[in-house]
Amino acid sequence: MIRLVIVDDHPVVRDGLRGMLAAADFEVVGEAASGDEAVAVVTALSPDVVLMDLRMPGSDGLSAIERLRTHPCRVLVLTTYDTDRDVLPAIKAGATGYLLKDTPRDELQRAIRAAHAGEAVLSPAVATRLLGQVRKPALEPLSARELDVLALVAKGSTNRAVAAALFISEATVKTHLLHVYAKLGVSDRAAAVAVAYERGLLRGRGR
Repeated sequence: MIRLVIVDDHPVVRDGLRGMLAAADFEVVGEAASGDEAVAVVTALSPDVVLMDLRMPGSDGLSAIERLRTHPCRVLVLTTYDTDRDVLPAIKAGATGYLLKDTPRDELQRAIRAAHAGEAVLSPAVATRLLGQVRKPALEPLSARELDVLALVAKGSTNRAVAAALFISEATVKTHLLHVYAKLGVSDRAAAVAVAYERGLLRGRGR
């Protein structure tokens, strides 16, 4: 029998899931209404699978998934949301699967068994979204001169100072920055610098 913990901030949802799953070969051993409670309950009860909602008051499901990464249980997200801001972080944090709350009963039961076996489980909508992310064309790399400009901007240089340091005009600096913004998918200097450091593009060039 697969031992479950249900994490959702709505008691009605927890009651409905417990009643639905108790009729199958599952044992609901615990419940939680927040990420912090989830970590405490899972640590105390060591379930096989955790059904995890994401958006909850206080500590959310994503933080709980990250904290449970080293725990032997499998985390199966069960939520209403299928946006990039929800799906991708949850998968990266260590969730075994991601389902939406409109998943039919039989599919949910099969998903729990699959997750318990270590198989990745995704609702069709989520799978389509992830596939779309994988198929996105790779971002065009920054040129050496664009990196030079961005490195100086990262150090706090004005366009005039960058132009003087690189022996180019201010208009050329502005053109390089516009290209940088487009390639990094940002709209200003601060965001460009932040994304560049996040991606390691300015590594070794100093702050």
